[in-house]
Amino acid sequence: METNFFKSILALQVAGNWTINIAREQADKLIVSVLFFNDAVGDDARKKVPPILLKGTAEELDYGFFEAITEPVKDTAQLFANMEQFLKEKEQAKVSSQMEKDNVLKMDKEKSEMQKQYEQAMKKAEELETAGKFKEAWMKVPSADLYPEYKDIIHARKAELSDKFPIDLFNDPKTEEPC
Repeated sequence: METNFFKSILALQVAGNWTINIAREQADKLIVSVLFFNDAVGDDARKKVPPILLKGTAEELDYGFFEAITEPVKDTAQLFANMEQFLKEKEQAKVSSQMEKDNVLKMDKEKSEMQKQYEQAMKKAEELETAGKFKEAWMKVPSADLYPEYKDIIHARKAELSDKFPIDLFNDPKTEEPC
């Protein structure tokens, strides 16, 4: 006796495993349970795919078995492929998310460092002002280009310090006389 059963299984060209159970229901009727699964898929949802149940006489099953299972098995194989692809993309998203978190932490650290430098420069300018060194204090006030969020404060501080510069006899507008 020659059958094409295994050739027909290969012809479906699906990646996975098969569990086929055959039980006798009545004297001339059979129940065939076909479970197509893929243990390589990491998603536990794969375990919820139900088996295909076929009932019929031996002649009916011989004639219609592959016709009855072809589409459901191909759909299940596609479902497993989608599950695996989803899991891979989900893992990539996790990695990307971790990279994003690391970038945010790095940016926060850099911002914190810039904040610290700004505060140190402003403190040094205040110390120099207290010592009466107004031009040096003015020079220690950081550039508004480096700290745009403090632009108004920086400009006000520089103006305040420049008003305290000693009078320059050659450039003082109050002492200039019209020609």
